[in-house]
Amino acid sequence: MPAGGRPTVRSRRLGAALRKYREAAKLDQQHAADHIVGSKTKVSRIEAGQVSARPGDVRLMLELYGVKDRMVQEQLEQLARDSNKRGWWMDYPWAAKPEYADIITLEADATYIRTWQPLFIPGLLQTDDYVRTLMGASLTVYSADAMDEMTTIRQQRRRVIEENGARFAAVIWEPALTSPMPSHKVHREQLLHLLNVAQRQNVSIQVLPAAEWQAAHMTSHFVQFTFGPEPAPEAVAFDTTTSTVFLEEPEDMAKHAQIFEALRSAALTPDQTLTFLRRALRDIPDTEREEE
Repeated sequence: MPAGGRPTVRSRRLGAALRKYREAAKLDQQHAADHIVGSKTKVSRIEAGQVSARPGDVRLMLELYGVKDRMVQEQLEQLARDSNKRGWWMDYPWAAKPEYADIITLEADATYIRTWQPLFIPGLLQTDDYVRTLMGASLTVYSADAMDEMTTIRQQRRRVIEENGARFAAVIWEPALTSPMPSHKVHREQLLHLLNVAQRQNVSIQVLPAAEWQAAHMTSHFVQFTFGPEPAPEAVAFDTTTSTVFLEEPEDMAKHAQIFEALRSAALTPDQTLTFLRRALRDIPDTEREEE
């Protein structure tokens, strides 16, 4: 069984992919069970992500399904090996919470991350002090240790785009960037961080102007994840007040991909966004004036 006694996001992804290829081959689960010398129940549980598939079983299934793309084979076999792999986040009680751990796992595996954020700075772009400011605004009272842990986790998560080289594209609604924050210093440092990160080759940041009300209200925030060389999204996640929702069905992928492209089209270009951020920085009182 996957770690923690529950399906992991990796085991679910693997199971969904195997089911897709089996159905495309017009075979039932008994065919797969016979080929790997297992039971139909085992195949069913693998496809549901309830048990971890062995790389050898994955190889045999893909052979049966006629999947000859070596890159696909290697990707899914690696996913089988990683299904129970212990991530760095398991050392932090906060990050080990199931749904938060799933988000971090998706980020760690992704080759391309796209996000739309109308209210907040995207998580992977947040500075430590911005994280602390958000936690301070919450109805939940966090201890100093909890704040320290959350900022440390955020630092680790930022490595996905700062060190691992995953492609990252964000569309952010203007009010999330320009609405006054409790501290001018925190505001300035956050926008300066965005300005610096936006100039990385693997990062694209676009501001959706406040006037683009219709585009901004097509949907609430979401994050799309791609895991292979092809750019098509393979998972979508978004937070509610009490949980995180994950979508993996093709129609959901297509709909959110369409919305994201519409948002990008309505937004400022990346170069225009750099100009916008520089102007927004000038409009925030500097630290010295604030302290006076």
